[in-house]
Parts: sequence; C-alpha cells; structure tokens
Amino acid sequence: MALRLEGKKAIVAEVAKVAQKATSVVAANYSGLTVKQVTHLRESARNAGVYMRVIRNTLARRAFEGTKFSCMDEALVGPLVLAFSLDDPAAAARLFKDFSKKFEKLQVTALSINGALLPAADLNRLASLPTRDEAISQLMSVMIAPITQFVRTLAAPNVKLVRTFAAVAADKEKQDKIN
Repeated sequence: MALRLEGKKAIVAEVAKVAQKATSVVAANYSGLTVKQVTHLRESARNAGVYMRVIRNTLARRAFEGTKFSCMDEALVGPLVLAFSLDDPAAAARLFKDFSKKFEKLQVTALSINGALLPAADLNRLASLPTRDEAISQLMSVMIAPITQFVRTLAAPNVKLVRTFAAVAADKEKQDKIN
C-alpha cells in the first residue's frame, strides 16, 4: 500500500523529532530476517530504550536534514532498519551487536554518534561503551581510591601497634604456661 503525502510527512516529522533527541543511530540491513526475528528485535529494542524504525531511505534523508545525523545520507542504501539510542549512546549498538550474533542476516551498515559517521566495523567499539550507571560507578571508584588509601595509611600505625600488643600478650601467655 503506497503512502500518501500526508502519511509521508507524518513519518518524516516523527523520525526528525526522534533524531533531534537521539544521541546515536545505527543502520542495519535486515534482508533475510523472518517476521518472527524482526518482532523479537523490536521487542528487544523496546526493552533497551531504543527507538527502531523501518523507513524509506528518501524519507530518512529528509528526516535527518538539519540534525546531527545528516552525515548518514550516503549510508542510506538498501532496505534498512534505523535504531536510535535516546539515553544511552551505545544502546542501539549493543542491541544490534547481540542480535547479529544470533542472526547473521542482520548486517550493520553504518552508525553515527554526535554527527560523525562511523563505519560498521566500529560497532564493537561503540557497543563496548559503558552505560551511564557503569560510567558513574567507575568514576566514583576512581575518586574514592585516594581517600581509601589515605585512610589505610593513617590507620597503619594503629594496626601495627595493636598487632605488637597482641604478639607481646601471646608471648607472655607462653611464658606463663612454661613457668
């Protein structure tokens, strides 16, 4: 069923609105996937907070005009599914990486983050970025490490003193048992 002009405008407006808010986009060729597999991919995308859309390439180009994803124009070739990461920049890359391990027919063709077009080979690099919570956790552990070491250094003389007293007490008990 062919789309009328109003329907096309609505799709372009919807995708453009999502593209304005998104942090990254991944394009993948989905030829050869069954309906069941695509449905599974859509469910996984919803659970991961990824907006996924199959859209005509000409409509995608129009939707990307004036956004940081306008660099994707040359990569929009063939039947593609676009996945937009809204909160976590690596969410769509992780989704497609995991899904393409199970179903080899899903081939990532291009990805873009912060206005830079990246080749499909950079999928693993983008997918390995930590999530927001993981990044905060790593930052906090780096920030707390010097404080922890300082507290250990301050406590070391007291610990040594307690160990010395314990050794003297144990030695004295041995002496009392011998006598």
